[in-house]
Formats: sequence, structure tokens, C-alpha cells
Amino acid sequence: MENDRTGALIRTGSPKRGSTRMSKKVAVILSGCGVYDGAEIHESVLTLLRLDQRGAQVKCFAPNIAQHHVINHMTGEEMPETRNVLIESARIARGAIEDIREADITEFDALIIPGGFGAVKNLSDFAAQGAGCKVQAQVLAMAEAFAEAGKPVGLICVSPALAAKIYGPGVTCTIGNDADTAAAITQMGGAHQECDVSDIVEDRDRKLVSTPAYMVAKSIGEAASGINKLVDRVLELVQENEEQVT
Repeated sequence: MENDRTGALIRTGSPKRGSTRMSKKVAVILSGCGVYDGAEIHESVLTLLRLDQRGAQVKCFAPNIAQHHVINHMTGEEMPETRNVLIESARIARGAIEDIREADITEFDALIIPGGFGAVKNLSDFAAQGAGCKVQAQVLAMAEAFAEAGKPVGLICVSPALAAKIYGPGVTCTIGNDADTAAAITQMGGAHQECDVSDIVEDRDRKLVSTPAYMVAKSIGEAASGINKLVDRVLELVQENEEQVT
């Protein structure tokens, strides 16, 4: 574990496995189904798998809105059809998903948002607007509620591009090493910290954990290495919150 000059933690080792009591409730926001127009499927499944392995209770949410567009994942070409973000996200969640408008953050200890272009096309318009982006209203309200309550949040892949919109200026996060995305984060008032695929960056004051996943990963195994650390650390932060209360 290293400290950078912003006070963020770059964690290069494994989080402490034995310190987390497994009764945590975690909300996961999905953004569709498929890397180019929705949630990144590997990242989403790896997140859900690790949460299940650690004994957490999980509920998935998505906004009930139209996708920005639909991409043919074989050719990369836009298709002449429309799809719904909630309905598409239900594919990943095997139908166990709710409209984000139904979310009650008092029921949850933490929030995790996997990446994929859906995070910057459906949950926000960052892909088109960059630093001038807006976060979808219901997504922003939910994420801000977790932040204001001091509950841990995990942002994966490109979703940390939304961190400054959620937390305001000064928030520290990582998307790995993509210069353009990092520059946009800085322009929005965030502090970007470069990070290897197997590591996480933690903003200690805000209880925000991020990892680059497929912003850097060349394989599902590489993506898993950082995602597992992120999930483990988010659950540790939940435990620390509980210990402070008691």
C-alpha cells in the first residue's frame, strides 16, 4: 500500500480477508448489457460473483430509460433499433433487478457501479460531452445519497469518470492510464491517480474505491484481479462503518 501526494491510497496487496463480517447489503447499478452500449458483462458478473463469494446480499438496479443507442457487438456498427436500459440490464441480473426509482439507500451498506460504455452513454452523457457531462438524474440522486451518508462506493472501469459529479471537486479516483479520460476528470475538479489493473485507488475521506478493470485489462483474469480487491475493500469499509457505530 502506498500514499500519493493527494492522500489517496493505492493498494497493491490483498485486503484483509478475515476482518469482514458477512451480512452486508450492496446495491449494484447496471447500465444495460454489453460493453459498447451497456454494462460491461465480464465486469458486472465478476462484481456479482465476488460479492456472492464474500457472503454479501446484492440487489441490482438500473434506470428505466431508453439506451443512447444499440451497437452490433460483432461489427461495432450502430443498429436501427431501440432498447431499454432496465430490460437489458435484467439479462445480467437474471431478471432480479428493480427500477432505480424504487431504490431505498437506507436498506444498503454500499454501492458498486461496473463499467462499460453504458456508464458514459446511459448513466451519463460523458462519452459525448466529456467534462461538460451530466449524470442521469436518478443515478446521480442515488449515488449522491450514498456519498452523503458516508457509505462506501466502488466505481469500476470508466465509471469513475462520474466521481467528480457525485462527490464534487477534490475527489480522487482512477480509470487506469487513459490520458484523455484522466484529463476530463481533472477538468471536472477530480484528482486522477494512475493505477495498474490489479490495484485499487481509495479516497479515504470519501470512502470511494476505484479500479481500472477493462480500461487496462487484457483478459478477464486481469480484470478480476482489481475487481476482487475493490469488492473486498468496499466490504471492509462497510465493516469499519459498523465498528464506528458500535
